[in-house]
Amino acid sequence: MKNKVHVKKGDTVIVINGKDIGKKGKVLQVNPQDGTVLVEGVNMTTKHRKPRSQYQQGGIIHQESPINSSKVMLVCPKCGKPTRIRRRVLENGEKDRECKKCNGTIDIIKEARG
Repeated sequence: MKNKVHVKKGDTVIVINGKDIGKKGKVLQVNPQDGTVLVEGVNMTTKHRKPRSQYQQGGIIHQESPINSSKVMLVCPKCGKPTRIRRRVLENGEKDRECKKCNGTIDIIKEARG
C-alpha cells in the first residue's frame, strides 16, 4: 500500500520545525515510501566529491537533503498563508484540495483508475 503525503511536487511549503524553521521553498521531490520531501534551499548539506575522470571537477558541493513531510506545511497560493488541506470529492468524481483557511481550491487531482 502506498503511503500518502499531503504535498505534491511543485507546491510551495514552509518549514514549521527544525533548524530551517520559517523558510519557504518549492517541493522538488516527494518520496511517499519514506514520508520525506526535498525542498529547494532547505536542509542544505555539504558533500565532498572526488573527481572520477580527468574532465570531472571535484570539490565541496552544497545540496538539499530530504526532510520529513510532517515538518512542512503547504502555503495556499490564494491567501498566501500556511494551511492544512481538505480533500473533497466533486460531483463528477474528481477530487480537489482546498485551503482550510480561505476555502479556496488549490488544485484538482485527477487519478488514473485501472
